[in-house]
Amino acid sequence: MKLLITVVHSRDKARLTQELLASGYRFTEVASTGGLLREGNTTLLIGVEDEELSSVLSIIEKNCKSREQFINPRPLPLSEAGPFPFPTPLKVRVGGAIVFVVEVAQFYRY
Repeated sequence: MKLLITVVHSRDKARLTQELLASGYRFTEVASTGGLLREGNTTLLIGVEDEELSSVLSIIEKNCKSREQFINPRPLPLSEAGPFPFPTPLKVRVGGAIVFVVEVAQFYRY
């Protein structure tokens, strides 16, 4: 048995969780934040049998794609800014999913 610790961007969460449920997979959802932009993420804890691993990974890959987004960095204080006090927008990659696959020695459901 495997435990997939899957960190998903908030924009991808609804699509992913709907497809996981439609495919018969159960999971536990934990709200989380992190990454460069400190945007909302969701961490899904998904327990699967070894033979189901590739199927679940395919569902995650299909529903969680990274994309580019522009952010506006904070302006520097005028005393430190030099001739250009307002920085230009930066392009960063957001979204997608990070998946940690962990071997489960024992599993109990009560």
